[in-house]
Amino acid sequence: MVFAAPGDALARAERVLETDPPPLHASVAHQVIGIWQRDFGDMRIALGHLRRARDLAAHAESAEREADVLATLGVALVHAGRTRQGLTAFERGVARGTGHTRARVLYRRAYVWWVLGHHREALEDVRRAIAVLRQADDVIWTARALTLRATVHLALGAVERADADFAAAERLWETTGQEHDKADAVESRGLAAFRSGDIPAALRLFDEAEERYAKLGTPTFMLSIRRCEVLMAAGLAPEALAEADAAIAVLDRIGGQSTRKAELLLAAARAARSAGDPHTAIARAALAVRLFAGQRRTWWETHARLVVLEARVATGRSSGRLVADAAAVADRLSAFGSPAAPEASLLAGRIALDLGWTADAERHLTVAARSRSVGPPLARMTGWAAQALRARAAGSTRGVLEACRRGLDVLDDHRTTLGASELRARATAQGAELAALAQQASLAGGGPRRLLEWSERWRATVLSAPPTRPPADPVLLSALTAFREIAARAEEARTEGRPVPALEREQRRREREIRSRTHHMRGDSPGDGRRFDAARLLERLGEGRLVELAVLDGRVHVLLCGQGRVRRFEGGSLAEAVAEAEHVQAGLRRLAHPGAEARLPLVEAAGRRLEELLLGGAVAHLGEGPVVVVPPGALHRVPWALLPSLRDRVLSVSPSAGSWLRARETEPPPGGRHVLVRGPGLATGGAEVPEVADRYGAATVLSHDDARVPRVLRELDGAALAHIAAHGTFRADSPLFSSLRMADGPLIVHDFERLDRSPYRIILSSCDTARLASVGADELLGLVTALLPLGTAGVVAASAPVNDAAVVPLMLALHKGLDTGLSLAEALRDARAAVPDDAVHQATGWAFTAFGAA
Repeated sequence: MVFAAPGDALARAERVLETDPPPLHASVAHQVIGIWQRDFGDMRIALGHLRRARDLAAHAESAEREADVLATLGVALVHAGRTRQGLTAFERGVARGTGHTRARVLYRRAYVWWVLGHHREALEDVRRAIAVLRQADDVIWTARALTLRATVHLALGAVERADADFAAAERLWETTGQEHDKADAVESRGLAAFRSGDIPAALRLFDEAEERYAKLGTPTFMLSIRRCEVLMAAGLAPEALAEADAAIAVLDRIGGQSTRKAELLLAAARAARSAGDPHTAIARAALAVRLFAGQRRTWWETHARLVVLEARVATGRSSGRLVADAAAVADRLSAFGSPAAPEASLLAGRIALDLGWTADAERHLTVAARSRSVGPPLARMTGWAAQALRARAAGSTRGVLEACRRGLDVLDDHRTTLGASELRARATAQGAELAALAQQASLAGGGPRRLLEWSERWRATVLSAPPTRPPADPVLLSALTAFREIAARAEEARTEGRPVPALEREQRRREREIRSRTHHMRGDSPGDGRRFDAARLLERLGEGRLVELAVLDGRVHVLLCGQGRVRRFEGGSLAEAVAEAEHVQAGLRRLAHPGAEARLPLVEAAGRRLEELLLGGAVAHLGEGPVVVVPPGALHRVPWALLPSLRDRVLSVSPSAGSWLRARETEPPPGGRHVLVRGPGLATGGAEVPEVADRYGAATVLSHDDARVPRVLRELDGAALAHIAAHGTFRADSPLFSSLRMADGPLIVHDFERLDRSPYRIILSSCDTARLASVGADELLGLVTALLPLGTAGVVAASAPVNDAAVVPLMLALHKGLDTGLSLAEALRDARAAVPDDAVHQATGWAFTAFGAA
């Protein structure tokens, strides 16, 4: 009962003890309380009850009862870090029990062997247990044993065997009322889905398991450990670190299992390493090493040592001792049969290469490269990274590029199984090293066109195909509506000066629910099957130029495309350019308010410095036609119209050359509908909207209560032109919750992704609507990049705060140009020239950018 209804079992056991029961019954009651405390509470209390249960069983002269309690006590002692005492208890339990009872003891010892990382011993004990349990027709314990055997198979990388055992166990669980065990079965299926490469299914099953555990009121430490692994594979390392640290805090507070704490510390260390925080990774992993060593868990200790070594290398350390330590860890992991062994060999080879030890590097990298053909996607990525490093050490540019191509193809296949655009974007971080190796090889041994092709290979890949549309999920739709209502109430309370902590907590809960539901989506759009074609780009450019900025080793390389060829020019330091762009942003914020005219010369001077750093010698070869700029993610906030050579040009910006091509070839929808939206709270009230409406005649105008999210989305779907005058809010912490304020609350990126087709052209006339978050290898998340893959060919938006009053004449001039047949970029250029020649209006014009190609 303690695994069917834990709370009820605990209460019943306590009532039994109140009745002064005989020793045999008291032994059972103390064992139940001990199990509850062991798994859900305080280990110290658990051990006290289990020792009392053991003594009472001996007093009752029941060898079978004593054997059963000894097995439970053995598990508790191991989880408390007292491994030797725990194994001794099992030896006595196996000796005291017979038949069916002994099989149950063997099952629990198999579980302990798994906890300790002794997988071969675990498989032997569970094999012996299953044979007897099946013969005794013990459905519950047979299902438990099959689940355990499947989990051990997964630890050894035998996914197909694990699937078969999980399926058999689940069929048995359906015939029982063991709710906690059923929740554990769902969790185990999530782990199996992850091992087979299905991250959305793993996240969905883990969420389902968590809901089941919550109904039982039981903690979920093992689930947290497993979910951390999946979150890291999905590129959500900061979330994984937060979950692990939160679980550790709960475990410490209740005095829970020492073994689980060590595993959570290892999960936190891995997450910190993936999140680019090596010092936190070293601290967490070093503590995990000490705990595992004290618990005699060599398998786990070795995995923690690998994280310590990886984090030390990430801090810039490199030595012969590190090579030897990494090689020793690789040997131990290989002896254990761990799928992590190639990672350790790759680490040893990488350090050896840095030291110039080519023979040692070749030996270690050869071992690591064997994983490129088998296993889950990230394991094969490790193998291809090792192969690429081998080829680079051998001086083979062709070999480097082939290994990088194959490795990125593996990651492409993996990435397109993800339906959520956020997960697709973040997952590209796994390919950053291969993309960089390929670009470096192209720079050293190929021409500018090859460098362009490799720059495009792993840039803005999320925009290569429409995102998976969220399903007609009533839970998701309800969560979006509730989120909007809560956010609107919180905004109203802030305006009135009332406290909002409770509303903010509820808003964050709804955000987590929405993200969780979207992460469950499987990818259904593997792309259009076409690789980037430089020849097609050059053909479509005509008299124009496309400037793609590639960053290698911290330096900007300018790839100028046009006149049928690609040329390369040297730029400056990326770090200097980023710092200068931040200075410009600060200047534009000041210039959005009257009285800051003295800042104008400083901002213009910064624009000149940016031009030197970002365009270099390419400035002299830009020609007279339109210019498309393709910056890296780190430079997405540069106001490109501020650069002197671009100020009076037809200028547009695109996340990649490939996405510009797709936008260029996007056909406008039939019908030519125009939709104009005014959100609440604007200083000017969206004063441009009525005048623009008069220009277009039959335009749909939504304002006041009509500008509610459901109605706005219906009208935007498939429109030819949309103009939205609404407060924009950028969320750096969660870019897909960046929003436009409507009458009933925020219109967020997740809402736009539900459109069948977003407007062909869209103008966002308020602050911060073009701000984006750089994630993954070189991906951008935000309002603009959500629209481009959904059928929008061009967007005009602002990347900085703007003066509401100065926006009005700029927008009117922009629409005047569009009405005469100009493109967005052409109309924006002319609009900048048409507004008053003062600091506020100039800064407002520079803050707006045309994205895409419409």
